[in-house]
Amino acid sequence: AEVESDILRRVRTLLRELDGHHPACQSDRGMLRWTLHKKIDQNPSNSSVLVRILVKELERAERGDFRHYIIPLLHTLMYTLIKAPSIPDELCSRVYDFCKKLLTLPKPFCTIGLDYAMRLKMERTAPGMLYQRMVISEQSLKSDPYPYQEKIFIFADPELLSEAICNALVTDTEAAQVSQSPRACMCYVVIHAMQAALGEGCDVSGLKRSLQDMPTSDIEHWFRQVVAAVECAGHEASADRGQHAARLEEIYHTILSTLQAASLFPPGDASLGGLQGTPLPNPNISFHLWTEDDQLWKELVLFIRPLSQSCEPNCLSQDLDSFEIQDIISDCECCEQTRFSVLSTDSGIERDLPAAAEEPFAPCSAETEQSRLQRKGGIKKKLSPLESVAFLQAGCNGVGAKPPAKPQKRASVPPEPAAPLQRLHTARIVLLGDDRILGRLAQAYHSLRKRETRRVFLTPRLNLQFYYIPVVTGQPNTLTVVDHAVTGQEELCEVAGYLGRADPWYESNINTLCHMIPKLATMPSSPSKHLVTDLFITDVIAYYVRMGVQPVCFQVYAVKIFFNDPAQEPAEDVFLTELRTQVQESNPHRELNTTKKKTTLDGPGIDLTVTYRKVVVSDRAKEIAMSLRSTGLVMKAIPADEAEDLVCLNVNITEIIRINNLSGRSSSAVTNRLKTRSIKIRSTEQRPFIVCLDKDSRRAYRNVISVEVSPCLEPSYCLQKTRTMKFSLHETEDVGLVKYMPKSLLLPINTFAGVIQ
Repeated sequence: AEVESDILRRVRTLLRELDGHHPACQSDRGMLRWTLHKKIDQNPSNSSVLVRILVKELERAERGDFRHYIIPLLHTLMYTLIKAPSIPDELCSRVYDFCKKLLTLPKPFCTIGLDYAMRLKMERTAPGMLYQRMVISEQSLKSDPYPYQEKIFIFADPELLSEAICNALVTDTEAAQVSQSPRACMCYVVIHAMQAALGEGCDVSGLKRSLQDMPTSDIEHWFRQVVAAVECAGHEASADRGQHAARLEEIYHTILSTLQAASLFPPGDASLGGLQGTPLPNPNISFHLWTEDDQLWKELVLFIRPLSQSCEPNCLSQDLDSFEIQDIISDCECCEQTRFSVLSTDSGIERDLPAAAEEPFAPCSAETEQSRLQRKGGIKKKLSPLESVAFLQAGCNGVGAKPPAKPQKRASVPPEPAAPLQRLHTARIVLLGDDRILGRLAQAYHSLRKRETRRVFLTPRLNLQFYYIPVVTGQPNTLTVVDHAVTGQEELCEVAGYLGRADPWYESNINTLCHMIPKLATMPSSPSKHLVTDLFITDVIAYYVRMGVQPVCFQVYAVKIFFNDPAQEPAEDVFLTELRTQVQESNPHRELNTTKKKTTLDGPGIDLTVTYRKVVVSDRAKEIAMSLRSTGLVMKAIPADEAEDLVCLNVNITEIIRINNLSGRSSSAVTNRLKTRSIKIRSTEQRPFIVCLDKDSRRAYRNVISVEVSPCLEPSYCLQKTRTMKFSLHETEDVGLVKYMPKSLLLPINTFAGVIQ
């Protein structure tokens, strides 16, 4: 009763925090969920107590219409259930019935309810399946019944985060991987599956000793046996929980028979000691300082197809700017026909031709000799490993890839249809920083989508998930090129603020890390510091990527920038959060007098022509043009309220109004606010201005006279649209396949609930 009372008090405190009643000790903010799960990890036998309390709180929240409690409670419950050594089927049944009730509620409740109901159905038939699948995929353990692999990539911008923070994160991620050998993880899977199926009838101590004394080859054998038994039971429609337990009990007795001392602790004996916890290993995490523009794409390619051991260590430092995948297996998203490229070993250079090839086996006529292709002298270019066609084609021949094309023996035999590719790899990209690193992500994602449209390689093989953890240092790197007020920490974390308002569980668990990570990184070195950082930061990141699977999609905006020099080509870029302009001071001395005279007569700023499409309720296009004098404007893509449309720009234009009075002419500044999806701005007097994207001083354009902003289109849509227009020149609306393709490029960032209306 005392344990149950303590757990109930912790759960109620967690719910009060969701209502805005933060704990008296500010250091406890964001740690309530973590401390609750850590308390259960210390005494795994209390897992059933916590699950029972959470089920009661869920049912109470449904009856009392406290919907904002449901998703946090459900995530906490499922995470406990996955890690628990054994949960009674009666409790799993109650959770399963509750998840089915959520199907009558709107999104995201019905989406999450359906996902968890499907998982619970398999877990009830084959206990331990959720834990097993999580460990296999996160640790990339070789398993034919479940061949999925996952990896977490943490990206941080070294120019936005301090060196101390980066070093602390590198240390923590490396420390989390030290004790996670494949052998230990396979033992965890076997032990957890036995406990989940047999309950207290499992001699965990004896099982551990048996596995510890086994050679690795035997552990791999029993690991495969257990995985096959669990996966088989989970997939069979007529599978019975009792039959599954009997199968695992047979494997269990066989393993114990290898230990002579096992007879001292027979299964079911009172001296077994009850349930024991099995650690859930930290996922495979790699930390990267984002220093190259194409670094994200390069890491994803290496995840699909790692470099061989024979490659030199400095291979990855070679320049990849000219790299385009042209000879890999092309699986065009827009065509049903599958094309295969075959690697040719003929370089096409005359001196590389073998001597035997130069001597024909039969004499050739003069006409035949003249019709042969003539070889030209040339030089072979040495390619980097990632540019190698053989390297990329080898990456296409793994598990889940299409088989290579086979030559037809007879013309009458139709070719075998190619097996569809499976997305066996999941890359979870975690971004650490503020809105500026999300701007870089939008650039990289747009570049990746364009590359995939030209030659698809990652898309059919990789499931790409994005996560965002706001981290702001004490002294933010403000935009020095734009003369405006110092950007506050709230201003630099607009995306995090929006996600926190849309998802209270994200606000409680992730947004609180904004100041906690820098604080932990700058703590003096001590045993207590390592105890906190090694557990807390890594655990929270792991919890976020495991349970946060509901995306919030942000519109990426395309911007075309024209310069006052006609010879300079227009620049094309994208932004995610903000575009800001400011008048640029003229440098040539001959323009100073003219500028001063103009400023004296008309006031500060420059004359602009603004053309935009007004957002109306009927969603009809209404184009408006206006001329004004302005000192600058700000376009915000992130709304201040989660109920507002995400595909809408909030534009604030600082307009200069001339005033005539008895004392002479004066001017005042007013702010014009408008909503639009596309806008064009041009300087009518040819005076340049500065454009800064996503609050990042490194992405500032000078000498600009015109800007065009519109929602960025999905590159694959543009390609298919172009192909369609070739055959129907007079069609203005989308027809055929292009009608069903996503039109806009959206950047999905995962949270725990998505947007709760």
